[in-house]
Amino acid sequence: MNCLIIEDEKVAAERLSGLIRKYDSSIEILNTIQSVKNTVKWLNENPTADLIFMDIQLADGLSFEIFEQTIVKTPVIFTTAYDEYALKAFKVNSIDYLLKPIDQSELNSAIEKYKENISSREIPTHVFDNILHSLTKNYKNKFVIKVGEHIKVFKINDVQCFYSMEKYSFLQTNAGRDYAISYSLDQLESLLDPVKFFRINRKFLVSFSAISDIISYSSSRLLVKLNSNKSKDLIVSREKVHDFKKWLES
Repeated sequence: MNCLIIEDEKVAAERLSGLIRKYDSSIEILNTIQSVKNTVKWLNENPTADLIFMDIQLADGLSFEIFEQTIVKTPVIFTTAYDEYALKAFKVNSIDYLLKPIDQSELNSAIEKYKENISSREIPTHVFDNILHSLTKNYKNKFVIKVGEHIKVFKINDVQCFYSMEKYSFLQTNAGRDYAISYSLDQLESLLDPVKFFRINRKFLVSFSAISDIISYSSSRLLVKLNSNKSKDLIVSREKVHDFKKWLES
């Protein structure tokens, strides 16, 4: 078994390493990393560790930002001195948290919990997006999507709409390309900047900058055309028309 420690305080990292080795001297610690930036770089360039110990507050931001920038398939045990952060992180499935100063017995229990749930590998990215948004009040500005063996990153300005179809959700780029994403439209509506995106009906969230034309439609509804020639004409539902017009003026 090997693990990765993400911790910006040298003393805390050394103490955690000692506790891990005391639990099991055969555990290999692959690396100790201090920042969000370097963690993302390491995860993109190295084989996945079996387990990650991750401090919530790092030198350059909250560790939840790591999940905004790369896909993390490894189980995570968060470490923190702040209860309000820990409690939010604890609500995520298949992970645990440790409050500093870390107690040996609590660390032992967390690793045992990991071993019992080892089959649960990947945590949905929207879970961390929701936590990050609740802590920082920042809106989501990029999407990391796995396409086959490749990882694609789309900035929010590259997206003209999000839509749902047959129980799945999709991101559509300004070029008209569609990519499946692991978010519901309800989740997206809470994560996206309401100045930039509006949910025109049950199935579509559209970008303000992607709208090329708006046409009066039957029964006091509106028809919206987006920039991409591949996009379909979209109908603003009757109950959304008033708010949609206000959104256009805001």
